[in-house]
Amino acid sequence: MESSELRVFQMVAREGSITKAAQQLGYVQSNVTARIQSMEAEVGSPLFNRHPRGMSLTSSGKLLLTYADKIIGLLDEAKLALTDQSKPYGTLAIGSTQTCAAVRLPALLTKYYQQFPDVQLSLTTGHTADLIDRMLHYELDGAFIGGSFEHPELTSVIAFPEELVIVSTPAVATLEEAVAKPVLVFSNGCSYREILQKWLSSLGPSRPPLMEFGTLEAILGGVAAGLGISLVPQTVADKYVKEGTMRTHTVPSPYRYINTEFITRKDAFNSSALRELIRLLQEPSAIEAD
Repeated sequence: MESSELRVFQMVAREGSITKAAQQLGYVQSNVTARIQSMEAEVGSPLFNRHPRGMSLTSSGKLLLTYADKIIGLLDEAKLALTDQSKPYGTLAIGSTQTCAAVRLPALLTKYYQQFPDVQLSLTTGHTADLIDRMLHYELDGAFIGGSFEHPELTSVIAFPEELVIVSTPAVATLEEAVAKPVLVFSNGCSYREILQKWLSSLGPSRPPLMEFGTLEAILGGVAAGLGISLVPQTVADKYVKEGTMRTHTVPSPYRYINTEFITRKDAFNSSALRELIRLLQEPSAIEAD
């Protein structure tokens, strides 16, 4: 089994479709199909379940994917280590929560790019749980997540300390009035949602309805329109408070403060591009939002 075959397998597993994987890889579909069939013949069992909606991994496929991710990640890392120079260059794939990407990262990444224009930055947003999973599958070089997290394969540094607040329309005068309103949240996997639900659970058995949204903009738009409340960092709310479209309410301890942390793999080679980003994070000016 060659690394090129593992890359094809990995892409099909990621896309759930021969057609989409072929497009991503720049291959013809028949080539991708033949490689998957060859791998299945080699291991002696099917790697995918075929169905009208696409392809999903079998138990054998899931096991092989864990090894494929590690092997491909190590091969890419070895190439990076052998070609790394003191001057940062090449690609740097970063993940971030939407709230951090919206408020904290524009200034940081602009400063980074001004100093290191030869680095090709890419930014992927998602929930904390999704970003952690992408890190464990070697899909990202580093990620900004909400809250502290411990995993034997990951390490972290504090990127930005955050104060969390409840946001509502200006018409909602008190915190007691706010927590009776519907709650606007991301889907499961968002650290802010988990904190908000733990706090609301501590207030008693009565629960306001939850409404799930896919983007930060949709949540904030719903709050401004009077649809309900949400929990966000103070830095996110500042703009709307100044505009007069929202009011903030103080969250009690121990739910009031959280750190945005930057996670990396313990076993990964830290390229000069990644090391310089971590250095900028540790500068005092890094915690200042726009």
